[in-house]
Amino acid sequence: MVTNVDNGPALWRDTGARSEDRVADLLGRMTLEEKVAQLYGVWVGIDATEGEVAPHQHEMAAAPVAWEELIRSGLGQLTRPFGTAPVDPLVGAKGLAESQRQIMAAGRFGIPALVHEECLTGLAAWTATVFPSPLCWAASFDPELVQRMGALIGENMRSLGVHQGLAPVFDVARDLRWGRVEETMGEDPHLVGTIGSAYVRGLESTGVVATLKHFVGYSASRAGRNLAPVSAGPREIADVFLPPFEMALKAGARSVMNSYTDIDGVPSAGDPALLTSLLRETYGFTGTVVADYFSIAFLQALHGVAGSPAEAAALALEAGIDVELPTVACYGQPLVEAVRGGAVDEALVDRALRRVLLQKCELGLLDADWSPDSPAVLDGAVSLDSAESRAVAGDLARRSVVLLANDGTLPLRPGAKLAVVGPRADTAQAMLGCYSFPMHVGVHHPEVPVGVDIPTLAEAMKAAPEAYDVVVAEGCPVVGGDDEAIAAAARAAADADVCVAVLGDQAGLFGNGTSGEGCDAVDLRLPGRQEELLEALLATGTPVVLVLLVGRPYELSRQVDRLAAVVCGFFPGEEGGPAVADVLSGRVGPSGRLPVSFPRAGSSQPGTYLAAALGRQTDVSSVDPTPLFPFGHGLGYASATWGEVRLGTGAEWDTAGTTEVEVELRNDTDREVTEVVQVYLHDVAAEVVRPVQALMAAQRVDLAAGCAATVRFRLHADLTSFTGRAGTRIVEPGEVELRVGASSTDVRQVLRCTLTGSRRTVGFERQLHPDTVVEHGREG
Repeated sequence: MVTNVDNGPALWRDTGARSEDRVADLLGRMTLEEKVAQLYGVWVGIDATEGEVAPHQHEMAAAPVAWEELIRSGLGQLTRPFGTAPVDPLVGAKGLAESQRQIMAAGRFGIPALVHEECLTGLAAWTATVFPSPLCWAASFDPELVQRMGALIGENMRSLGVHQGLAPVFDVARDLRWGRVEETMGEDPHLVGTIGSAYVRGLESTGVVATLKHFVGYSASRAGRNLAPVSAGPREIADVFLPPFEMALKAGARSVMNSYTDIDGVPSAGDPALLTSLLRETYGFTGTVVADYFSIAFLQALHGVAGSPAEAAALALEAGIDVELPTVACYGQPLVEAVRGGAVDEALVDRALRRVLLQKCELGLLDADWSPDSPAVLDGAVSLDSAESRAVAGDLARRSVVLLANDGTLPLRPGAKLAVVGPRADTAQAMLGCYSFPMHVGVHHPEVPVGVDIPTLAEAMKAAPEAYDVVVAEGCPVVGGDDEAIAAAARAAADADVCVAVLGDQAGLFGNGTSGEGCDAVDLRLPGRQEELLEALLATGTPVVLVLLVGRPYELSRQVDRLAAVVCGFFPGEEGGPAVADVLSGRVGPSGRLPVSFPRAGSSQPGTYLAAALGRQTDVSSVDPTPLFPFGHGLGYASATWGEVRLGTGAEWDTAGTTEVEVELRNDTDREVTEVVQVYLHDVAAEVVRPVQALMAAQRVDLAAGCAATVRFRLHADLTSFTGRAGTRIVEPGEVELRVGASSTDVRQVLRCTLTGSRRTVGFERQLHPDTVVEHGREG
């Protein structure tokens, strides 16, 4: 047992000493109360009334004791000082600095709190850039641009004195009815891991701690219901849900957040096999595990596996949760009493504390010269929506717009008379997901301006240089409406050359929207009366271009053959309106690809493209799960010409080696074109049931007119690995096919090869990324 007295030289203040030695010295000087105080956060300023926070949370949100008492022994974290209510960033930065001074003065050791904020679509703070949603990141197939976005978000956070960001979400979408599909990066583990890792690298490059959410299996909740139990087997967990997290950990993520749900009856917040054996011992993770908000208390309140806050604290601490967020409920006095009473071993407190202090040491928070004054305070000014950030938001939005279908109506001809109608046509909210600051916080403060400029699609079309004659009509709200408004929209459409029908979702929380956390769907028909509005518009005979601004795909089987075009933007952020307008006008060619499949009729049984043979259309079931628009699909106004597709090596592929795939592309058109070259693995015969195909590599290629390119993928055999019957991940010899194409169904070439050599067992060290090179040139 280490001594708990404050004596001897302060090694922990010595910046020249090893971090581990500094932390050991400090830990040995702390009382139990001081130790525990470092293991929880405090949420100051939260309105604890129902509607301001999630169900089951309002009764826990209010601080149980005065601020002075909360910080008397120190404090681990401060929760969302900028993301709880609208606050001028400079005023907030000065207030945060004052709070940190109070925390440092109150405790014996003067240790500041670590500060965290949400940052899924940009820093969740008033006046900060609202970037496109994660589905847009994935639709762009552009990890470099996503990494740049992550760095810009991190710079904003650092400027205000924020140390940790609660993003990104690495859940793989499995059921489109789940409200949080909008927060995911799609239905494919490789794509989720590739795009999400890029965000992590960007955020971490600025010194901000990225937090991976939600470990693990959260998106597999039964029937797509938020927080519902998960019935996923160990193979699905290992081969679908875990690879993105593994990729992100290798990218340098320093924090992980647990999932709310239980897997086969064991809540993730209380599962040592998940949070310690797997995450720590197998993956070698050394950062912090932070609780999803109130998930420790939920072990008692919702899961019923603990009989008291102290028991909940004991379960979570033993499982491996280091920090209770967002505010103290179980890790405070209940934990102290449990340790003093012998119910919890103090060594578990020390284990968590060591990780927390090591991270604070990394961040400089244990240094004697650390200052609470952030760059914003020192400069006396801050701008959270810079021209560079808006430019990146616009580039990402444009690159993410997906053209699903087109009969030639798009691009719109200059000067056309347009009826721009629908509930999403003329509202800035159409561009924003539920974790954007305006939708997450701002909607509760209607008296406060949005804080950033968010042009609507109607405004962008009116301002377009093509001089469109634009008439705007709502038709109906996202949910509800009346016959008269639908009829008025139809009249506007009948009098136009083209009707642009802008339909979709209202992002919200816990039933206050049609997409977002707790806004789950019973089916995948368009919300409210929007399908009825669309039918009325089609009945006019005017060509109808459907623009979807949504958080999930919807079922369009009844209308798709009568639509002139279908365009999808997944909550494209503050520059989304101009971005979609650019695509509709043809100033920019559509280049996004679907990260999630669009369902066909009968979508009450949603599935993903990662289906085994019997999960696809068969003669033994009357239900056809074939998607209307498949994963990876996306059209352009011009197309690349595919040349030779070949194996750069022989037809034999060593189970411990690499093979190469080469694809030749050229642009024979007079405008820029984009191709996303996709390589899928089909395992001809495996020892367990495998998906018919799964993405193993993808590369976005932008080609100027008259240009050509050769794409070379070097694929390690580790990319073929899967979890075998024994529960270990293996690379298995045998025949495989590499299906190379423009989508999961648009396969241009099948390359057959044979994995030769010995069967291999692989683990966390396996290679998860292909090496890709693109060589550009002019056509010869």
